[in-house]
Amino acid sequence: MIDFASSLYLGFRHPYWELEPWSQLTTGTPATLGLPGPAHMVAGGLADLVGCEEATLARSTVHAFIDLIPMLAGPGSAIFVDAGTYPIGRWGVERAVGRGVPARSFAHHDAAALRASMRDRGVAGRRPLVLTDGVCPGCGDLAPLDAYLEAAQAAGGLLVIDDTQALGVLGSDPSAAAPYGRGGGGSVPRAGLRSPRVVVVASLAKGLGAPVAVVAANRRLVRLFEDSSQTRAHCSPPSAADLHAAAAALGANRHHGDGLRRTLWLRVQRFRRLIAGAGLRTLDSSFPVQAVFLAGAEATRLHRRLLGHGIRTVLQARGCRAEAAVVFVITAAHTPRDIDRAAAALAACPGAACPGAADPGTGSVRTRRPYAAMPAASGAPGR
Repeated sequence: MIDFASSLYLGFRHPYWELEPWSQLTTGTPATLGLPGPAHMVAGGLADLVGCEEATLARSTVHAFIDLIPMLAGPGSAIFVDAGTYPIGRWGVERAVGRGVPARSFAHHDAAALRASMRDRGVAGRRPLVLTDGVCPGCGDLAPLDAYLEAAQAAGGLLVIDDTQALGVLGSDPSAAAPYGRGGGGSVPRAGLRSPRVVVVASLAKGLGAPVAVVAANRRLVRLFEDSSQTRAHCSPPSAADLHAAAAALGANRHHGDGLRRTLWLRVQRFRRLIAGAGLRTLDSSFPVQAVFLAGAEATRLHRRLLGHGIRTVLQARGCRAEAAVVFVITAAHTPRDIDRAAAALAACPGAACPGAADPGTGSVRTRRPYAAMPAASGAPGR
């Protein structure tokens, strides 16, 4: 079975025999009493990587968001949520709304809709807290982060980014040699943002392969989060295994992350070229989450047929688009032969085409993209 359901984008797996040893798995004390092992070194490395002044760690983005959003949305605030935002960030919003903070949703990746929502009756004049994903796995687009930040800071607010998808994959200064960008710091360095009004929350469990989360921001907000977080007071910190895996991931990313990102790009381009050559259509995005959109029942049938061909994919019921999707998550660990087998299996399944206006000659759907999510393909995509 070839696995196209794993989001370990760079292929990091961190087997225990490759990690530094630890004397105990957990401390038995809440996180507020201190983090074990290499936690401070990992947090500092992540702050540098994502481009923020300081960072701290959490067991997961769930632990981070349910404390962070209510903390940031104090009296006089209002929350504005991009309609495509991943559910975990929304859970933090729900907790804040339960405390009386007003919230509005605005159209996906639409900065004009955000500004209009900020003028709505009942929230106009309040300090905005804008929540978005850095990159949307449903459509492959980068959020217009600079426009969101401009709107937020003009009213004295903050931009909070769930960057779980982008961390480890995207980076600064994209070019033909490094199409995803360099460094793997995510969508903030990709957009060139350096602002004390940006807060980044991300899990390392995808691009960097370690089940631990980071909260990065200016020093004052990070310290405030550490002091006020209820999950830090009542939950255990990340385990020693998690922290050593995160430390190993940061080291591996420094040493050969850009090479793995290049390999990942080539695998994605190979998949897209083969799909287009078979007359099938996918979204016009080079993010490693490649989706085939179908009606719900057809998507389920396609997912099952692919399993019969030895290809494991993700059946996605809904996202930022209305259609169901069969998703191929491509990683740097996939071989060219894996990609060829997946494309051949997809081409052999009847009805494996997504709706939309095809770009003549390429078979790719034109989507509204406020930012080009990735540069044009370059190099030798057939490798």
